[in-house]
Amino acid sequence: MKDRIRMKLFAIAALAVTAFAQPNPGPPAGAAGKLSEQVRHELVMMPYYGIFDQLAFQVDGDKVTLLGEVYRPTLKSEAERRVKSLAGVAEVDNQIRVLPVSPFDDQIRLASIRTIYGNPALSRYSLGAQPPIRFIVENGTLTLKGSVMNAMDRNLAGILAHSIPGAFEVRNELVVN
Repeated sequence: MKDRIRMKLFAIAALAVTAFAQPNPGPPAGAAGKLSEQVRHELVMMPYYGIFDQLAFQVDGDKVTLLGEVYRPTLKSEAERRVKSLAGVAEVDNQIRVLPVSPFDDQIRLASIRTIYGNPALSRYSLGAQPPIRFIVENGTLTLKGSVMNAMDRNLAGILAHSIPGAFEVRNELVVN
């Protein structure tokens, strides 16, 4: 039973496409804004970009800097390949970090999903194709990234994250929209 639940959670996580934690500043202006929108679209449309990954970018003229952390090493190269193929991009500085492979960290990831999304007050954040809360786990350190609707949800997620077994340190970087 536990294995079946674990497999379902991994399948959901692998198929989930998450939104960026950055609040939407509104419609971008000019050619730089159009390029930013194209870069954002390419990154969120990657098939294996999920709740265990966090990507961000900066556009400076025709140079794009990719930032963040990814669970799968192929996402780093895929993100760079997709952004390089866009019209108007002359250079890509790929500063995405690949998280280390660790069965211990995988246990924390699964426990995070169960604990945060399993809570009745926070379960609404698990709905939809782009869950707004992401779980970045590196060497036993759990970082919550993304956005929530209010300060109470942010605080509750932080409290629940501190109860996850095996997490040495918890960082709550959730932003309130």
